[in-house]
Amino acid sequence: MEKPDKKVRFALYVNQSALDLVDENFEKDNCLSKSEFIENAIRFYVSYLSSNTNIPYLSTVVMSTMESLLKENTNRLSKLLFKLAVELAITMNVVASNQGVDKEVLNTLRGECIKEVKKTNGIFTFDEADNWQKGL
Repeated sequence: MEKPDKKVRFALYVNQSALDLVDENFEKDNCLSKSEFIENAIRFYVSYLSSNTNIPYLSTVVMSTMESLLKENTNRLSKLLFKLAVELAITMNVVASNQGVDKEVLNTLRGECIKEVKKTNGIFTFDEADNWQKGL
């Protein structure tokens, strides 16, 4: 197991604008201190400079970022699909309680709806369904 590097104090001369950037951003990066932020920036920049010779590092960073974005997107879609399924279940129960639909008619309608949804790539509005039912 590697020992952590011992912190060393030294003089650092930077432009005020660079120091202002550190002041504005170190907490956004969840750093506990400006020194930690500067150390992270140095490590990042060195990795950037060596990226031409260190393709595996870049691949890891890109893959990690993509996986994170994909996971977040999957969570959002799952929540939206759940909400949609609840609303659809409510709608089906309301319609079923008010209509006596024959099983054969329901199976035919299901087949027609599958064709229509495939044809429109799932973009099917209530108005389109109303027009379809009226034969327009």
